[in-house]
Amino acid sequence: MLQGYTYPLSPRGEANLAPAPPWHYAGDIVGVEFWTDPAAAEATLPEGLSPDPESGGRAVALFIDWQFSAEHDEYLDPVRSQYREFMVLVDARWRDEPVSWCPYIYVDNDLAMARGWVQGFPKKLGSVHQTRVFAAPGSASPALVAGGRFGASLSAAGHTLAEARVTLQQPVSDPAALFGRPTVNLRHFPRLISGQYDKPAVHELVMAESNDRRFADVWTGSGDIALFAARGEELADLSPVRTGAGFRASMSYSVTDVRPLSR
Repeated sequence: MLQGYTYPLSPRGEANLAPAPPWHYAGDIVGVEFWTDPAAAEATLPEGLSPDPESGGRAVALFIDWQFSAEHDEYLDPVRSQYREFMVLVDARWRDEPVSWCPYIYVDNDLAMARGWVQGFPKKLGSVHQTRVFAAPGSASPALVAGGRFGASLSAAGHTLAEARVTLQQPVSDPAALFGRPTVNLRHFPRLISGQYDKPAVHELVMAESNDRRFADVWTGSGDIALFAARGEELADLSPVRTGAGFRASMSYSVTDVRPLSR
């Protein structure tokens, strides 16, 4: 019997891209809050979500340097467990609940892509980089202090898609203001049957569930971000009309479930 949680299934079950949950994550985040054309933000929403009338096109861009593990100390294999990610989260409503919707997300690791598709994140391959903090102080590492500066970028298929800059101003005691909205995703797996291409095998809204979520070294300040047009991409349709806060934070959490909202 073939074994595994995701493709490829194999005799020993070791070749699959993603083992079964629980999945554990730890990462450093560089983010920028911005506002886009409300019509452009609404155009990305799937059926079941509606624009947040109090947000006016608000979105957040996140650049994240991740380390992953499952239940067998996978973080000791860094070539597989480490990856970088960029995502945009758009403010929305599910019924009357404020949520975030992720229309676009990029990663540089196929294992992370497999886990993302299972959760409903529409991951594509990209190259993501951000300024890092190191324990040893020096001119090559910014400090988590007022005036600390961070940069981040995303490219895909040879095209620069996003660039951001953040300057820290003050620590944040309550991260809920930055990370308070739950994320809603669309799990979508199409059929490859003639005449049924518009009848996917799976098409369901789900809410991301995270356990034991922790934050550290959360700082906010000023931020700037630019999104660039490229063939085969629609990220730039969400280009900012103005920016808000920039921030830098570290976080960790675990994933075991998603909560189905509609099928």
